[in-house]
Amino acid sequence: MLVEVYLPIPLKDSFTYRIKDGETTFGCRVSVPFGGRKLVGYVVEVCEDKQLDYEVKSILKVIDKTPVFTKELLDTAMWMSKVYISSPGQILSMMIPSGKRETESALFSEETDFTPIKKLSQEQQDALAEIVNNPGDTFYLYGVTGSGKSEVYLRAAEEVIKQKKGVIYLVPEITLTHQLMADISKRFSNRVALLHSALTPSQRLKHWHRIISGKADIAIGARSAVFAPFSNLGLIIIDEEHENSYKSGQTPRFHARQVAQKRAADFNATLIMGSATPSLEAYLSMKKGLMKRLDLRNKVAGGKDPKVMVVNMLKENRTISRELEEEIRSALSDKAGVILFLNRRGYTYYYHCNSCGHVIECPNCSIALTYHKNSESMVCHYCGYSEHLVATCPKCGSHDLAVKGFGTERVEEEAKKLFPSATIARLDTDIATADKEKVKQTIDQFKKGEIDILLGTQMVAKGLNFPRLRLVGVILADSTLSIPDFRAEERTFSLLEQVKGRAGRYRDDGRVVIQTYRIDNSAIKAVRDNKVNEFYEEELKVRKELNFPPYSRLVSLTLRSRNENSVKSAADNLYMLLEKAIEKSKYDDVSVIGLNPCIIYKKATNYRYQVLLSSANFIHLNTLITVTLEHYHTPSNVYIEIDVDPLSLL
Repeated sequence: MLVEVYLPIPLKDSFTYRIKDGETTFGCRVSVPFGGRKLVGYVVEVCEDKQLDYEVKSILKVIDKTPVFTKELLDTAMWMSKVYISSPGQILSMMIPSGKRETESALFSEETDFTPIKKLSQEQQDALAEIVNNPGDTFYLYGVTGSGKSEVYLRAAEEVIKQKKGVIYLVPEITLTHQLMADISKRFSNRVALLHSALTPSQRLKHWHRIISGKADIAIGARSAVFAPFSNLGLIIIDEEHENSYKSGQTPRFHARQVAQKRAADFNATLIMGSATPSLEAYLSMKKGLMKRLDLRNKVAGGKDPKVMVVNMLKENRTISRELEEEIRSALSDKAGVILFLNRRGYTYYYHCNSCGHVIECPNCSIALTYHKNSESMVCHYCGYSEHLVATCPKCGSHDLAVKGFGTERVEEEAKKLFPSATIARLDTDIATADKEKVKQTIDQFKKGEIDILLGTQMVAKGLNFPRLRLVGVILADSTLSIPDFRAEERTFSLLEQVKGRAGRYRDDGRVVIQTYRIDNSAIKAVRDNKVNEFYEEELKVRKELNFPPYSRLVSLTLRSRNENSVKSAADNLYMLLEKAIEKSKYDDVSVIGLNPCIIYKKATNYRYQVLLSSANFIHLNTLITVTLEHYHTPSNVYIEIDVDPLSLL
């Protein structure tokens, strides 16, 4: 017999291998020889042996006894291959767990005291009725933080499971969902599968097989769970739809929202998204009536919108302003919880020379090293490079070196001086990476009141519910605004609105203090004045004038190489080829916005150039790039990254 196999390499064709009769079947993985390597291949066709005009090698080993992907998943992979300009083999490799054999994993790490809501609010009942009575439609639960979106999701899931259909529940950060996961496990009699990166490949394979064999009704996980292999999918839920983590940062750079829309359409399944801060793409879709907007305006647990104060830091020479200090003292005296939020880890942004102005940069990346006081080192947050603190400027030899800006370590140090009797804990990526158990322990201690002030980065801004929390202090709201990206305002607004939602969730006396150097910024003013719709409308107007998403689609082609001249030459050639292709194709609705060095020009020893293309017609845009790349000869020392609908232009 012969098999057609897709391989995880950037070639779109399948490859033919010989097998013994009955040795494997469609949907299984096999180990095959390819050049001088052994690769895992994905069997997409089995046919009778025949004489071919080239040598056909035999497979080395059959990995699976039963299929690990379905015809529908193969169709999805083929669709993704076209949309994201990637090979089917690379996509199948990313979809399917790489484990060779199953191993056990505990479903959930703990039981929590999360109690399902016995009685739904009127808003929740209305939203649920709309969803249940209109199967196959797309809905958006536009609800303030604490409005009970999760309960509506789970009730809708129960209805779908009664019909013997599967449910996919996507969450942005699996590590922050202990409560939700424990509730789902109890609620659905442990007929739950987990698909996320915290499991080993073999553990994921175990859960994957539970779905294929019909032993699981609901799959929960981060981005990759969108591929859960249900044969009869009835519902996909995307919680916190606005989160950037739904977009893959590696090739193929898919967006889980787009894949969910495709799979829901294929199964005629219901799709529910939800957030307090929808992405601009989702907001415009609601406005156009492409998805049904269901509003949840009231908090289920009571509580009022917190009072928001904006502090101008131009008059301050400290990281914690006098106004924020006063609010912290008030909260501490009432035994209430305080969260201090900063979008930067480390002690400072950078280390520089007062004599010549030289900033000490990473040798592998064109960005400043961040000073970490605890380890007395300077670290690159992009490639992980670190070095000990230097005593003299490497450029002029001066000893007059200083730190500029501030990170979580420095804020922690200042908070300990101002509030010596308070218990303070820091929670950021440095701590989470070093000790995952400590993260859970810190969150539990803050809930119980054993920690008074919790200081952290984005980890503390999302998905965590603390009934005793009264005050949230945003140390510096400007860090997301400083990024040269057209989405900077949207990101800042979304982040501040989410942080704000932590404070007024269970209480009537919630307070938010936002410290900034830009008090007139539209995103900051919209959060302060609760002008949510006004912000979205204004931002849409700006995007329309600039012809940026959601009114157009972008594709970023990033060329990288360790040889600076090679990458510059390759980028110039590609740019000229694209311009000629546009002229020849008559696709006058496609434009090359520009050819530029990337904002972070050097990253992990690679020099980087970016070609950005835009069009309101995605078919024209996609076709033009696909055809051009097929005719473009990429130099052997240059690599091209294709990012369709990029979320970041760094």
